[in-house]
Amino acid sequence: MALYEHVFLARQDMSAQQVEALVEQYKGVIEANGGKVGRVEHWGLKSLTYRMKKNRKAHYALMDIDAPAAAVHEMERQMRINEDVLRYMTLSVEKHEEGPSAMMQKRDRDDRPRDDRGPRRDFGDRGPRREFGDRPPREGGFERAPRPSAPRES
Repeated sequence: MALYEHVFLARQDMSAQQVEALVEQYKGVIEANGGKVGRVEHWGLKSLTYRMKKNRKAHYALMDIDAPAAAVHEMERQMRINEDVLRYMTLSVEKHEEGPSAMMQKRDRDDRPRDDRGPRRDFGDRGPRREFGDRPPREGGFERAPRPSAPRES
């Protein structure tokens, strides 16, 4: 049997208990077709980047699946029919990750690696912004001639 990670998005107006019932329904489909569902994570109600079927938020759920392809196809077929499921994605994986997924890990901003170059400068490595007349000469010794102004009409 193949290993899969399956994520689906459910409508925002569903309760958490209804989303859990949806997970149990699809878990039953997998098990009825000879598969097993390992880890199940509820990521909660999150904002969407763009509206999907008039929803700005969605309940996210992750399932680790060990099942034949036919079982996954049947589950996806039922998800296409169900109006409560906005989107779903199934990925084939080599092995399932141990522990919580990246979405469930609470990371503090201070735990990220920092740059040792000191405080950030808004102007990068160029130095402070110069005024127009303070421009140094171009390399190669050539100066750009000032642009001729348009002739005035009287």
